[in-house]
Amino acid sequence: MRYYTYFPGCSASHGGAKAYDQSARAVAKAVDVELIELDDWNCCGSTPYTSVDELASLCSSGRNLALAEKRGFDMVTPCSACYVILNRTNLCLKEYPELKAKVDEALAAGGLEYRGTVKVRHLLDVFVNDVGYDEIASKVERSLAGLKVASYYGCQIVRPGPGFDHPEYPQSLDRLVESLGAEAVSFPLKARCCGGSLIISEEDLALELIYKLLDNATSNGAECIATVCPLCQTNLDAYQSRVNKKFKTKFNIPVLFFTQLMGLAFGIDDETLGLEKCIIPAEKVLASHLRK
Repeated sequence: MRYYTYFPGCSASHGGAKAYDQSARAVAKAVDVELIELDDWNCCGSTPYTSVDELASLCSSGRNLALAEKRGFDMVTPCSACYVILNRTNLCLKEYPELKAKVDEALAAGGLEYRGTVKVRHLLDVFVNDVGYDEIASKVERSLAGLKVASYYGCQIVRPGPGFDHPEYPQSLDRLVESLGAEAVSFPLKARCCGGSLIISEEDLALELIYKLLDNATSNGAECIATVCPLCQTNLDAYQSRVNKKFKTKFNIPVLFFTQLMGLAFGIDDETLGLEKCIIPAEKVLASHLRK
């Protein structure tokens, strides 16, 4: 058994990405990974908050790191934004002593301290580098043979570096998809931005970015998209109808969390994986490929 401190993040635990948390826990158990949820965790600090009040955001993020440090395990999150923010905080506290002193003061007020020993990792990194493709392949009970998947990394987990994959042409998710028996199709925009939270403030701009991603995936024959980010999944799944209206397209491609795809191959039931929470139904696409 491999043990990790688990930081689910707000989207996966309380927001629209609960299916990510459900499926992550289920597939982790299947590959002998113990995700021990961090007690009393709080928001990572979030990207918008960092722009508004950097110090407050770093203190919020630092508190999570201080709590995790007590455990002594690597800190793992399924959320790309949480992964970036927590890593950024780690880096800032190491490189800027004056800033660390202010964060230390805030942590001390809550009876905490942070010595900088926590390693923050994305869940994809743990699965492909600690568990490994061979072990994942050995857990497959239902082959995904013939299913054409666009592996979508988004813009955060592979940059800025150094990360666990190439910043422009990552392959870790593609190889994981292939270990499940599916086909990872060519997807040149696999590490491009989906627009993120700009869908709220700059909808037209975000819809154009989403359109480009959906068009690139479907043009290369993808039957579904597998992603590692809660916000990417929401944007590509929930806003397809708006993209279709704006660009006169007919996209109808399911967008799954990579953990849901793993769970399907492992034989885990749809309810446990939260498949019913997808806005674009995946059942029809999957039914023609899933086989014992």
